[in-house]
Amino acid sequence: MSYILKRSKSDYVIDFIIYAAMTLFGLATLFPLYYVVVMSITPIAEVLRNGGFVIWPSDLTLDAYKFIFSSNRIPTALWVTIRITVIGTFCNLLITTFLAYPLSKKFLPGRNFVLMGIVFTMLFSGGLIPLYIIVKETHLLNTIWALIIPGLVSAFNLLIMKTYFENLPAEIEEAAKVDGCGDVQTLFRIVLPLSAPIIATLGLFYGVGHWNAYFSGIMYLTDKELMPIQVVLRNMIVTPSVSSELNVNASEINQLPPETIKMATVVVATMPILIIYPFLQKYFVKGMLLGSVKG
Repeated sequence: MSYILKRSKSDYVIDFIIYAAMTLFGLATLFPLYYVVVMSITPIAEVLRNGGFVIWPSDLTLDAYKFIFSSNRIPTALWVTIRITVIGTFCNLLITTFLAYPLSKKFLPGRNFVLMGIVFTMLFSGGLIPLYIIVKETHLLNTIWALIIPGLVSAFNLLIMKTYFENLPAEIEEAAKVDGCGDVQTLFRIVLPLSAPIIATLGLFYGVGHWNAYFSGIMYLTDKELMPIQVVLRNMIVTPSVSSELNVNASEINQLPPETIKMATVVVATMPILIIYPFLQKYFVKGMLLGSVKG
């Protein structure tokens, strides 16, 4: 016999309040992105007519995007960012996997000591000045490796991946070893194919971190040809002249307001991550749940 749960008026009121609050929070989250996109495609006449604040443009134009791509500055910075993100994420996942897999084995000698050292780095660090000195003495300044090697492993992500490996059935690895697989073969042929959710999740974490990083670029880079897109965007915001940052004549930029060019740059710097995220979303929740640290 099935029972139908009757809902009272208070239940409907609570549901309405929850959905209304979630809708408001969603709109508050999406509005800044919507405003940036709208400002980047609004003609200059309408921007000036509305005092620089446009919600629904009556006309659309791609002049700002044509302008920023007509300069070599933005495409170069975008290409540098793509290289840093792809190479950095690959190196991050490679080293994190090679550290997490042996640390997931309880029989590893010195395992607890190494884990204590990893946790220690989450609480204490040498600071920015010692880190800068190390990067300088290793001749990494003004190279893209200065943006990759200092943050090669995240202790938090390492612990998540280690816990994920610990949750995998031990019988699978034992069967692989019975069939003649060594530790390296077991890792690549058995463990990694089963670890797609956690790899995709941590890859997303690492990739977004590399894509949005700008402080390391400010610290370690002086060559403008090596600066990622976020550093260029930051310089466009803090410097009074957008033309000097884009290496164009001031007369060329008079046709567009600086704010419109900045908004178009924000869209270019943000859109690739927004496009990639939906393809990894299905792995995100599963990877975090299975790889979460148990208390």
